Amino acid sequence: MRLGIGGCVAALLAAGLVAAPATAAASVSVSAGSGPQYDFAGAIRETVWVDTGRDGDGDGQPDRVAADIVRPAETAKAGAKIPVIMDASPYYSSVGRGNETEFKTYDDQGRPVGFPLYYDNYFVPRGYAVVLVDLAGTNRSTGCVDVGGESDVNSAKRVIDWLNGRATGYGAKTGGGTVTADWTSGAVGMIGKSYDGTIANGVAATGVDGLKTIVPISAISSWYDYYRSDGAAFGFDPAELAATVEARNGGQDCSAENGKLVEGATANGDYGPFWAERDYVAKAKNVRASVFISHGVNDLNVRTINFGQWWDALAANGVQRKIWLSQTGHVDPFDYRRAEWVETLHRWFDHYLMGIDNGIEKDPMATVERQPDQWADQATYPAKDASQTTLHLQPGNTPGVGTLGTDAASGTTSFTDNAKVGEVGWAANPSAMSPNRVLYSTGELASPVQVSGTSSITVTATPSTSSARLSAMLVDYGPATIRNFSARGEGITTGSQETCWGGNAPGDDACYKVTTANTTKVDYTVLSRGWADLANYQSLSQESPLTPGQPYTMTFRLASTDHVIPAGHRLALIVGGTDVDVITPPAQTPKVTLDLAKTSVLIPLSGALPAHPQAGGLPAGPLAHVSRRAAVDLR
Repeated sequence: MRLGIGGCVAALLAAGLVAAPATAAASVSVSAGSGPQYDFAGAIRETVWVDTGRDGDGDGQPDRVAADIVRPAETAKAGAKIPVIMDASPYYSSVGRGNETEFKTYDDQGRPVGFPLYYDNYFVPRGYAVVLVDLAGTNRSTGCVDVGGESDVNSAKRVIDWLNGRATGYGAKTGGGTVTADWTSGAVGMIGKSYDGTIANGVAATGVDGLKTIVPISAISSWYDYYRSDGAAFGFDPAELAATVEARNGGQDCSAENGKLVEGATANGDYGPFWAERDYVAKAKNVRASVFISHGVNDLNVRTINFGQWWDALAANGVQRKIWLSQTGHVDPFDYRRAEWVETLHRWFDHYLMGIDNGIEKDPMATVERQPDQWADQATYPAKDASQTTLHLQPGNTPGVGTLGTDAASGTTSFTDNAKVGEVGWAANPSAMSPNRVLYSTGELASPVQVSGTSSITVTATPSTSSARLSAMLVDYGPATIRNFSARGEGITTGSQETCWGGNAPGDDACYKVTTANTTKVDYTVLSRGWADLANYQSLSQESPLTPGQPYTMTFRLASTDHVIPAGHRLALIVGGTDVDVITPPAQTPKVTLDLAKTSVLIPLSGALPAHPQAGGLPAGPLAHVSRRAAVDLR
């Protein structure tokens, strides 16, 4: 069922949305912005194949990537130069795009008909062109994917070059006459979720001229941090993803390229040349585009260290930026805050691609979901008054259970790795001794405390065997209602009604199912996680043999977040060995002893912790929680 004008819920009306039937366009009020004035059904739809200058599939011919284009016919007749919104993806014929799994479609002559997502429906009537690029080796492009490497990034970069007259486009996959983009201003904004947003990050890191802004949604900033964490491996590899997205690529032989993926992504978790090629954070100094990030703080697919380290690197380079953080998992903001997202995105593109002075660059930098559907603007991210605070592990009366405070301590504590236990087992019964983890917590908070930014932990650990894994997590102990990010939908429920967002054409409508928050009640919330291989204590580039009984000091990162711990709750640090749901175990699972005087956690905190925390006060027995589920695809 599609919502008619009288069927909108109050929240959508308050946000400026008029939900329209299938034949009309939803309108969002945008101050001094581009309005719907062009006929979407009569828009020009075409495909251009752009020469990438590479021969990834080894067939002796330069690879060509397919760029499917939809643009208003009226602007072409008037000779107007218009900007481009681009989504470069490997998924248009393999796993689909969006919450409703849309694929590209074509007519019997191969002309593009169906463009996934709402970008074309909404923005083409407002004077934009929308260009959807098939990465090399996928859908109608030749060549091979290389999972975030030169081929992937170059696929989109060369289309931007073509839009700016620096590359050659053709009217056919092979042969064909040359085609120029004389209809565009050359200003490009890239957008996309997951793999698509990752490519936007990678292209921005090249500094390509013409790319004015990117909107990476739940995107990777360093592929190492998708597949590895400080030396620890997550148990899945790039070659698997390549095989998935190349499944319908027209028969190219990509076995040689896929072999390079297997060889480069070493199983031991070391950071080497393969990962350096796919590390956009290291190249952030090249970014000239503005950046609007969206990420779920409970995203267990593209973990949040990816947005945190990218954000910090962009900040160091003075890049204009904005961020939305939701309580969801791997979810597009169109599917958890639709009206506000479309309005904000419209203003963002209008400003950075059309040069419209609408003031969006002066809006609060960050917008954070504090509780399901309850949002707060924040002047900066991390929060302006959040300061890096060192907390120490202090022993209590129960072995392996103590307090977390600002005073240094002495002594040791230990746990035995058990590769069959992980986060849920460690967090349960927080007042009790556990053989497989140690747990240290603050006293009950007298006032709220905010964790805003990226934390890290430094351990001095002595393993009983020659190999060891370490896991750590920050936990908010106390009752809460949260988005059920581990359920199907990762925090949203998809209904049957639809709202429509732009113009319609045969085979390409603008209507999408309404979603609502899927919530659950819990007794604790994990707000940050991190993993490491102790053998990488000296360097991530090469692990070092461990001598049983010898202490080693290592610092590793915990995931980026923005989370308010309410008064009456407690903040806890849990340290264990192999996290069964996430990392691969060592050859021999050791007993690990921590030197408390040389072990601490560094947390960006705003607010006061108890001056003299007392052990105890945590709940005993099983606790309500959200069970994690494996998430290893990049949709």
